[in-house]
Amino acid sequence: MRYLFWLIKFLLFVVLFGFAMHNAEPVALNFFLGYVWQAPLALLLLIAFVLGAVFGILAVLGKVVRLRRELVALRKEVRTRTTPEVVTADAALQPPRDAV
Repeated sequence: MRYLFWLIKFLLFVVLFGFAMHNAEPVALNFFLGYVWQAPLALLLLIAFVLGAVFGILAVLGKVVRLRRELVALRKEVRTRTTPEVVTADAALQPPRDAV
């Protein structure tokens, strides 16, 4: 299985490398105020992909931090409980209420 993954990775690399070599002609990227940057198309696509991934991670970062804080608070609450919930034998033997 490991060799299959290496083969898939190698084939993906070859395809992307071939794409980059076929699109090596410089293209002009026009900014405001007449600023122009010329770079290969494959490089510009790679930069756009990386910037998109970074902005996506930054967009999710606030939610992740909020959920981690909530998780820490819930773990602290579980540790500070002094009275453990005891399940009686009768309650453990009862069938689920939605079962027929």
